[in-house]
Amino acid sequence: MAEFRNTKRRKKVCQMCAGKDVKYSDVETIKKYISMDSKKILPRRMTGTCSEHQRHVAGEVKKARFMALIPFVK
Repeated sequence: MAEFRNTKRRKKVCQMCAGKDVKYSDVETIKKYISMDSKKILPRRMTGTCSEHQRHVAGEVKKARFMALIPFVK
């Protein structure tokens, strides 16, 4: 168990700071930011986005839900 604690994890890089963009019409990209089972928006610590872009992702997910591109619930 102690051997796992000493390993260093690589820091996640925000994909949108790296140059990629998230649009509500791109369903395949939006699906990366929602959970598979409950369809909730994933938190920053799981997606690796910065705070500014996490708010952008949340808005785009909500737009996609409103346009019925992705479901609200399971």
